[in-house]
Amino acid sequence: MTAVTDQDNGNGNGDSNGGGSGKAAGDTSGRGRGGRWDDGLIARRAAAAEADEAGEVAPRAPAEDDAEPQVEAYVPSGGPLPPRLDALRELVGLSRARLDRDTLAEAGRVLDEAAARQRLSSRHTVIAVAGATGSGKSTLFNALAGAPISDTGLRRPTTSQPIACSWTDGAAGLLDRLAVPGRLRRRPHPGPAAFDEALQGLVLVDLPDHDSAATEHRDQVDRVLALVDAVIWVVDPEKYADAALHERYLRPLAGHAEVTFVVLNQTDRLPGEAADLVLDDLRRLLDEDGIALGEHGEPGATVMSLSALTGDGVPELREMVGRFVQDRTAATRRLSADIDAAAARLRPVYVAEGRPGLGERAREEFTDRLAEAVGAAAAGQAAEREWRRNAGRACGTPWLRLWRWYENRGLPGSLDRMGQALTPPEEELTARQRVEQAVRIVADDAADGLPGPWAQAVREAAFNGAKGLPEALDELAVKAGAPGASKRGGGTEAGQAAAPLGAPLGGRPAKPPRPKWWPAAVLAQVSMTLLQIFGGLWLVGQIIGVLEPGLVTPALIMLAGVVGGPLVEWSCAAAIRGPARRYGQDAERRLREAAAGCGRARVLDPVAAELVRYREVRERYVTVTEFSTTGR
Repeated sequence: MTAVTDQDNGNGNGDSNGGGSGKAAGDTSGRGRGGRWDDGLIARRAAAAEADEAGEVAPRAPAEDDAEPQVEAYVPSGGPLPPRLDALRELVGLSRARLDRDTLAEAGRVLDEAAARQRLSSRHTVIAVAGATGSGKSTLFNALAGAPISDTGLRRPTTSQPIACSWTDGAAGLLDRLAVPGRLRRRPHPGPAAFDEALQGLVLVDLPDHDSAATEHRDQVDRVLALVDAVIWVVDPEKYADAALHERYLRPLAGHAEVTFVVLNQTDRLPGEAADLVLDDLRRLLDEDGIALGEHGEPGATVMSLSALTGDGVPELREMVGRFVQDRTAATRRLSADIDAAAARLRPVYVAEGRPGLGERAREEFTDRLAEAVGAAAAGQAAEREWRRNAGRACGTPWLRLWRWYENRGLPGSLDRMGQALTPPEEELTARQRVEQAVRIVADDAADGLPGPWAQAVREAAFNGAKGLPEALDELAVKAGAPGASKRGGGTEAGQAAAPLGAPLGGRPAKPPRPKWWPAAVLAQVSMTLLQIFGGLWLVGQIIGVLEPGLVTPALIMLAGVVGGPLVEWSCAAAIRGPARRYGQDAERRLREAAAGCGRARVLDPVAAELVRYREVRERYVTVTEFSTTGR
């Protein structure tokens, strides 16, 4: 087919020279280096040469270096798009260590495409014309351009490669991004369409059939649709309800309604009011696809009917497209919709159910389980018994102390030897299992409600920190002075039960500290013992005749010693009950705090760090979705 306009020179500076010097579309005489068409440049040079020969000064065509600089595309200062892009970029960066590459692929693609679009012309709006075989999209493309640029006919597929028509210069970078070859870049034919001020800045692209039997045609459609600023979908009365169109394109792109035109073509084939009925049914289908319809001034897709063949409705579409182009927000809307779509896909991996976290109750329960595993309560009871035992030794009667010494002098069944016995293996295993159970429970509590990847990260942090936790707890028991603790693995409570904890971890006196009144109690007990001895010797002296008889006085003295000794011991036992209990509680508290500190450093802090990381990415995700234009 013969083109009626000059080709774009590949740099966006090709001129429309009218129909007088048009070249054939298939002519290769105007092809420059690299296979690009340089008709516009050649034409300008020829015009300049003719003007020189005629002695006239031809107006200098704008050179490529003189082109208006291309600014960032449709990103107004202070608009919502830049912070959303920044938040999405930070979101992807923070999530790379926790999410797989496939999950972040769509978000990465959106960031790359946004950066690429922002580097290109902001004065142009790229609109693709897409449709099925025989829908008349090429006819509509030509009608909007005002010239038969794209081939039309009965042969299918008619359009095999994207064809672009640019109304103004400077769109070469955009067309290079779309991979539209230079030989398929056009300018509108001089006429009302070419000089329409509203269309200045429009780049119209005619796509191959999206339902073409050729796979490469469908691939080109998918590739270009992902890059353009807006789409005009052309449907006909026969295929407007085609499942392939709705399921593959319209439904997945429902969030892009503001940059979507749906045109019912070929209405001239419908009799009477049939066109209105088909249009209403098309609107129903679009509503089922989730596409918001731009009705009553609300933002959404533009839906209308026309006949590209007869021209009925084409001026109205051209007017709508003109207002859309002059608004110069298509790229922003498209990028915003792309961000919404990427955010919707990422929602399952960022949005939690409820309020996940590690509350105080979960922390306290974890500390309780560790304290139970390390035997803090048993250690406190053992410390209390040790205090009582020392008090009994200091304040008890000599005869009772002598009996206790005999009982504990090293017999196999003595209490001290029992306290120094090794922990049975089954008890050691139970303590280790308790530690593992405590870690598992706190990890589950922290991960409850989190999205899958972040819940897994929390559990991994907890389990990795807990690998050496039983040994660390056992080392605490050793520092606390638990007999046999160094011979165990896992910090069992049995060995702790016999360990007196008289000082902070890392060193303690051999015996618990004694109250200040203990010397007085000991002196009183010694006095009672001396009374018993004195009374007893007095009686013995009377019995053997050394002393004068008189049983009452020595008997009373001896009785006072016999009764006074246990009375002093009982009084001391009552007096030490409170201090002994406080001493045991203090020992339990110290071991409990030591176990809690170990568990916090190894388990709770790593888990909290993962939760903080999740809250950070959650805040970035909220920023990404905060200014959504599609309601997603």
